[in-house]
Amino acid sequence: RCVWENTTSQSLRVASNSSIRPSSPATLNSRVTAISLPTSCAAAGTQCLISGWGNTQSTGEYYPDVLQCLQAPILSDSSCRSAYPGQITSNMICLGYLEGGKDSCQGDSGGPVVCNGVLQGIVSWGAGCAQKGKPGVYTKVCNYVSWIQQTIAAN
Repeated sequence: RCVWENTTSQSLRVASNSSIRPSSPATLNSRVTAISLPTSCAAAGTQCLISGWGNTQSTGEYYPDVLQCLQAPILSDSSCRSAYPGQITSNMICLGYLEGGKDSCQGDSGGPVVCNGVLQGIVSWGAGCAQKGKPGVYTKVCNYVSWIQQTIAAN
């Protein structure tokens, strides 16, 4: 079952959220575990781990056989808004390197951004992949904790 966040927006880019309930419960073990939700938003400069199975090439396509991980900092709101004028909402954060070269990419969307063991972001969008001056944009999970908890409780 999939539950979508009930939002409307007039902007072209919206941080969309959904909750998926598998048909049977996951078995938690040394390889499968639950992640903590944030009790506060992470600060700019916080180093986070982004992981995914997406394209590893900024031009062309290469989808890896092994999960890829990237350590990247949360950027300031001002840097994020400067990179994408008029497109960033309070429900988005930017992570990465303004000099380019390292980023999430197509196929990583929906993946986690983990900062100090806490889910702080969800891979959302960007301008290309690893482009100079265009960091990745992520859903700001700390703004959705109540919705996540209510959705889990109701489903």
